Amino acid sequence: MADPYYITTAIHYPNGRPHIGHAYETIAADVMARFQRLQGRVVRFQTGTDEHGLKMAQKARDLGMTPRELADEMSGHFRDLFDKLDISYDRFIRTTEPGHHASVQELWRRMEANGDLYLDRYEGWYSVRDEAYYDESELIDGQGGEKLSPQGTPVEWTVEESWFFRLSNYQDRLLALYAEQPDFIRPDSRRNEVVRFVEGGLRDLSVSRTSFDWGVKVPGADDHVMYVWVDALTNYLTGLGFPDEGGDMARFWPADLHLIGKDIVRFHAVYWPAFLMSAGIALPKQVFGHGFLLNRGVKESKSLGNVTDPGELADRFGVDVLRYYLLREFSFGQDGSWSTESIVMRANAELANSFGNLAQRTLSMIFKNLDGKVPDVGEAPEDLQLLALVREAVLGDLRAEFDELAFAAGLDAWMKAVFACNQYVDEMAPWGLKKSDPQRMAAVLGTLYRCIIDLAIGLLPVAPGAAKKLLDAMGVADADRNFDWIANGGSGNPADHTLEQPQPIFPRLELPEEAGAA
Repeated sequence: MADPYYITTAIHYPNGRPHIGHAYETIAADVMARFQRLQGRVVRFQTGTDEHGLKMAQKARDLGMTPRELADEMSGHFRDLFDKLDISYDRFIRTTEPGHHASVQELWRRMEANGDLYLDRYEGWYSVRDEAYYDESELIDGQGGEKLSPQGTPVEWTVEESWFFRLSNYQDRLLALYAEQPDFIRPDSRRNEVVRFVEGGLRDLSVSRTSFDWGVKVPGADDHVMYVWVDALTNYLTGLGFPDEGGDMARFWPADLHLIGKDIVRFHAVYWPAFLMSAGIALPKQVFGHGFLLNRGVKESKSLGNVTDPGELADRFGVDVLRYYLLREFSFGQDGSWSTESIVMRANAELANSFGNLAQRTLSMIFKNLDGKVPDVGEAPEDLQLLALVREAVLGDLRAEFDELAFAAGLDAWMKAVFACNQYVDEMAPWGLKKSDPQRMAAVLGTLYRCIIDLAIGLLPVAPGAAKKLLDAMGVADADRNFDWIANGGSGNPADHTLEQPQPIFPRLELPEEAGAA
């Protein structure tokens, strides 16, 4: 029995509608969750919204709403988007849930019982936008000489009573963690940044605020609300039922993967393991900080007016096309630049012209020339060679690359197998065999049929809607749509299946007029 698998995204801050970065991270996590299910693992996939903090309180005030009203509205937009994008989450968590407050307060009590919390006075620089404290040495000068955070966001000098977490006590333990488990932080560039930060020395962390009250109350000190990152990070435990340590908590914790943006690696790779060490809770196995998506090379921002609604992209190009493009176009972990032109070019070249056309013409020839009766696979050397090549591409290369979150490389291996199938079609020319050697024509089409099934199963995590539609049409049982069936289910085709008139799964896209004119 395969081990359970627990994957999380960062919970998204709902002070505005979701943008393409939220979609990118959540699609990537969904692909990984679906991929692990194909391997026979029982998967727990969690996403959600991080609804507390000063930033939410200020935004709600500006809009004439309560923070809860804003949270309810915006969290709904995230859930609606993820449902549209075919995100197969098992738990959508909200930090305003009463059970989450109980979970965070229990974590606090355990850190306090360990002697790691104390009351003092905080004076220092705070970025409301980042919900983060910064040392003077980390600040940069803005164009007008003003102080900015390393992320380029405004900071303000804050003075208030605060509870502190003894982060300084955990420097050596964290460095030992990074040394003993080099894959705890990935990719290597993020790991190196974190190691340098921790080696530079850790100061105790202010973990409560008294200047606002929108958050989780500190146990025994109701005039304090917890620092939003203590609150937010604990969601990964809350979703498993913590502080109950049986059930899902026992089954799925520690998490296999926290998938997050590179801008919040410090919170997940420094603060979070320190909190867990203090509370006596096992650490997650890996934190992966992916890169940013740039709009034609420029970071999206409301001030520039270039913020993209991912729901509109999905409506325009199709959910499966968008999912495939975002995982295929960029090396996961690095920044990438997207454009509508590149979506259309990638979708047409690979999905429509290559894989879609392969499936359409193969199934159409079977429908037309064999009355839709699916033939057996061929046994000629060239047939067996193609079957082995496709199987190795899916079970070997794609599988190995996806295990490492190298989605683009995995899909590159998948595309090479598609190209090999198209080359086989051209070389075998089954349309010319109908009269000269109908038995050979059937064997060629049967070989292609099985190759297309294996390729469609490999595509299921990335383009689940289109792959399911194709596998349904090809008569593949739901129970057979996994890697184990490809490996051990023989090389035959579904028995006694008759095709109906095939329908294209990836129609060609047209470039939007405004993009073409740009």
